[in-house]
Amino acid sequence: MSAKAKKVTKELIITMFMDYVLEHEKLPKTVYKFCKVNNIEESDYYLYYGSIDALKKGIWDTFFENTINVIHKNAEYQEFTNRDKMLTFFYTFFEVLTLNRSYVLFVMDNAGSPLKNLEQLKGLRKSVKQFAKGLINDGNADKNLKITKHNPQLFSEGAWLQTMFLMNFWKSDDSASFEKTDVAIEKSVNTIFDLFDNTPLENILDFGKFLYKEKFA
Repeated sequence: MSAKAKKVTKELIITMFMDYVLEHEKLPKTVYKFCKVNNIEESDYYLYYGSIDALKKGIWDTFFENTINVIHKNAEYQEFTNRDKMLTFFYTFFEVLTLNRSYVLFVMDNAGSPLKNLEQLKGLRKSVKQFAKGLINDGNADKNLKITKHNPQLFSEGAWLQTMFLMNFWKSDDSASFEKTDVAIEKSVNTIFDLFDNTPLENILDFGKFLYKEKFA
């Protein structure tokens, strides 16, 4: 079967794009160039993405989708507390990133500016915030008093800031199996949930000491 005869799927385009970026150590300048190198038709590419930038954003969306798919394969997940669901999300998300670490580091380090990094993460930001809102809304459904309910918007913004912090931490983590990132995930999730449960001091201090140690050690 020739290259042009094979079925072009979203997954194939993503794989080709990530391989192109890592092999050439640069992004393709045009869709035409990318398709020519990979011997596929531009029309097939445009079935899924309208530009190179759209594909870059789409890859982050796929990382999120893969994370959610893995999470929901666990039959016990729905019985988890919100805290454990958030921990499971972050542990799984960073496992997905680690599988694609070379690509992730390249596109983040070569974004050119923090704003361009945020631009490619726009879809991921929306998805993470929706996921976090869903957790809080589910928790609020079991609370009778309005005063005991948590603010989904506030929590979702916190979850996104936490995601950005953990991504930057993970980028610099050189520990075996990225064990320090796992510790950062656990401490940051526990700190956020303790803030919502109004018992923050001990864990905030613990988390702060951890960050200080990692920055200045």
